[in-house]
Amino acid sequence: MEHLTTYVGIDAHKKDLYVARLQGAERTPVTWQLPHTPAAVRRLVRTLERDAPGPVHVFYEAGPCGYALQRQLTTARVRCDVVAPALIPRKPGERVKTNRRDARKLAELGRAGLLTPVHPPTPADEAVRDLARARDDAREDLQRCRHRLSKLLLRRGRHYSGRHWTRAHRQWISGLPWAHPAERTVLDDYLLAIDHTEARLLELDAQLTTLAATDPYRTPVGWLRCFRGIDTLSAMLILAELHGMGRFPSPRALMAYLGLVPGEHSSGDRARRGRITRTGNALVRRLLVEAAWHYRHRPAVGVALARRRRGQPGRVIAIADRAQQRLCRRFRAMAATHKPPAKIAVAIARELSGFLWAALHPVTPAPAPGPSH
Repeated sequence: MEHLTTYVGIDAHKKDLYVARLQGAERTPVTWQLPHTPAAVRRLVRTLERDAPGPVHVFYEAGPCGYALQRQLTTARVRCDVVAPALIPRKPGERVKTNRRDARKLAELGRAGLLTPVHPPTPADEAVRDLARARDDAREDLQRCRHRLSKLLLRRGRHYSGRHWTRAHRQWISGLPWAHPAERTVLDDYLLAIDHTEARLLELDAQLTTLAATDPYRTPVGWLRCFRGIDTLSAMLILAELHGMGRFPSPRALMAYLGLVPGEHSSGDRARRGRITRTGNALVRRLLVEAAWHYRHRPAVGVALARRRRGQPGRVIAIADRAQQRLCRRFRAMAATHKPPAKIAVAIARELSGFLWAALHPVTPAPAPGPSH
């Protein structure tokens, strides 16, 4: 009995937790509800440890509640896994969904070994990841603010022939004449929003740049900057979102996590592959696609790239050079067959992720030579 495992499924919400407990081979779980407060969670842990004859395995879905509940539940006897919601098996004919049913399903599927856990970040990793996502939010806010102003000018028939959002463009906008005071008020408000968001973005970029020069990010950031199309900010965003390349056993696992592999629906003798799955981390996927566009140019090491590679290991530089040679060749070969450019960039991003895995994955030391015979 001491090795009998207790399986617990929790349907977690902001205010309440719905719990289902299965011990051993029990068919009907015990279910109850409790408030989602630290004191109630501590009582739940004590109850599970007191009533369980052996180890306790808890499951709940990843969602807006984050990893705080997982950290509160994990003890010496209680193991808590946060599972990927998109990978939970679902019955096609199931039409009833309640909180208690969800908790019971998690306990039953967890006991059957059919749930896929996600890799929880440490509190430090999560803090850096939130900083990276705040920077990306500021980038999106700046894009929206600029769009509002550009569409206002478009509605008024004001067109600028040069490059937008340069100093000359801003001077041109500020010098536009307006017939009504309300129009000037709207323009000033949009410009103020752009200035404020640009200041936010600069401050967040400075914070990320400062973090990139500290441990444990200094070394992997330097390695990633050896690749064409990746500099300090994009390297920090990639590292913050992945929080450890060692959790991916192969390049294909990383490609699948980023949603860069094609979807497939095959049956019998027919094999059908469609567009990429677009699952997993969308931010890193977008960064890699943006970096992939740099490989449409011929292979070269410019002044900036040579400066970034200074002092970096030869192993990483060799991988980056192989990536540049292969990806540039692949980009041109696919373009020669008249593939859509966006599709080519996605294919190059998929292969680029494999090179990044090779550069960042922990190197396995060579085994010591055995005795000679």
